[in-house]
Amino acid sequence: MRLRRTAVLALGATVLAYALYHRTDAYRRGNRLFYSDGRPNRAGRLFGSFWVALSDRGLTPSYMVTLETVGSRSGKVRAVPIVLGEHYGERYVVSMLGEQSPWVGNVRAAGGHAVFRHGTRTPVRLVEVPVPERPAILKAYLARAVGARPHITVDPSAPIEDFAGVSADVPVFRVEQAR
Repeated sequence: MRLRRTAVLALGATVLAYALYHRTDAYRRGNRLFYSDGRPNRAGRLFGSFWVALSDRGLTPSYMVTLETVGSRSGKVRAVPIVLGEHYGERYVVSMLGEQSPWVGNVRAAGGHAVFRHGTRTPVRLVEVPVPERPAILKAYLARAVGARPHITVDPSAPIEDFAGVSADVPVFRVEQAR
C-alpha cells in the first residue's frame, strides 16, 4: 500500500512538473529539455520509458499508446510512446520529429507492420499517407498532441493551407487492422 501511494504521488508530481514546463519559453523554443538536435536526449529517453510503462498497463488515455516496431538494422524490438491523431474517424500516427525518427524507418522496413500496446497488444498495419492529404491530419494531430507543437513549426490554430509547407517533412501513417 505504501509503495502504491508513493507511486501515485511521484506520478502526480511528474505530471504537474511537466504541465508547468509546457508554459515556459524553453518548451516553446523546441522542447530542449527532452530533445536535442531533433532526437531524444537522456531525459527524453527516461521520460519516454516512463510513458511506455504507463501505456503498457493501460493507464494513459486511449490515444496515448506504445508503438512497438522491430529495428530495421538491429532486429531488436523497439518501443516508443506516441499520440494517435484522429481525423474524420480514422486514426493516424505522426512522426513529430520528422523523417529522422528511427521508428519511421523501422515501420517502412517492416512493410507497415507494427504493434500498439495499451493494456493489450494489438497488431496493426501503418499505411503512409500521401503528402497532399497530410495538412488536415497534421492540424488535427496538433490539436491533441500538445508535446509535438514545438517540433512542427506551424501554429495549431493556423488555417490548413499553412500546414502544406511542412507536410512533406512530417511522415504520417494511417492505422489499419493487421491482416
